[in-house]
Amino acid sequence: MTLTSYFASLNVLKLFRNMPGGVSQGIIWGIMALGIYITFRLLDVADLTVDGSFTTGGAVTVMLILAGWPAWAALLMAMLAGLLAGFVTGMLHTKLGIPAILAGILTQFSLYSINLHIMGMAANKAVSVDKYHLLLSSRNIPAAILTGIIIALTLVSVMYWYFGTEQGSAIRATGNNPAMSRALGINIDNMKVLGLSLSNGIVALSGGLLAQYQGFADINMGRGAIVIGLAAVIIGEVVGGAILGKHLNFYGTLSFTVVGGIVYYLVIVIVLWLKLNSNDLKLFTAIVVALFLAVPYLRGQKKSSFAKLKRKGAGSNA
Repeated sequence: MTLTSYFASLNVLKLFRNMPGGVSQGIIWGIMALGIYITFRLLDVADLTVDGSFTTGGAVTVMLILAGWPAWAALLMAMLAGLLAGFVTGMLHTKLGIPAILAGILTQFSLYSINLHIMGMAANKAVSVDKYHLLLSSRNIPAAILTGIIIALTLVSVMYWYFGTEQGSAIRATGNNPAMSRALGINIDNMKVLGLSLSNGIVALSGGLLAQYQGFADINMGRGAIVIGLAAVIIGEVVGGAILGKHLNFYGTLSFTVVGGIVYYLVIVIVLWLKLNSNDLKLFTAIVVALFLAVPYLRGQKKSSFAKLKRKGAGSNA
């Protein structure tokens, strides 16, 4: 197939039809990225628990809905399960001295079996929008987008308020400068445990939303969640910085984290529309993340290069 015939075979209308679905899923993953933002940016901790707690949120939500619970109550319990998973990781790290990344791996590893037990030793559990009242579903994408936006904005507002309180500021200070925080009387171990718990609670909430959206929970639904979350965080920061520049505040940063999830999924929609091999999605994800990770560094290098040339020029003129 020639390049001309290849592009001629692409259906632009199909791309636009798939865009809303990408936006709805991007919002859900953007909510998950808000949880990762807490550990990655505020605590400066690499937490791999999220691959397991995301599935835990989906499993708990689906099983409780099947048991007759309302969807909103099932989501609250999913958040509680995620909080508990993050708490375990935090205790392994702070009380047993296990490095944060290994503590997250241990919790993630154990959650695989726990999630299977939650789902009755089944690899997946379905929940039909025809039988149960779900908060959002892929059957009604416009409503799913609206619901996702409301939940995301509410969560961003709550996080903005909370991390402006004394306790929230203590968490931010712990990630920024642990030694100084300890000197100021902050119990940094408690702050780490609290931050990890909050992070995984939000991740589990996102898992519960995705399970409702797609109509099932699967034991592998959280695989690679950390990479997607990091992609959303990085893309959001780059896009937010490009649009608002120095005017980008904390609320804007949180909001653009969700936008990063949307942008990421729109890129995935375009990749699939281009008829590229779906088995290469993880490769494309890694490339996208690497590119956006490199942007701030390259931008900084460019600025420093111009600054050096400017200083050099000023010195020669003098």
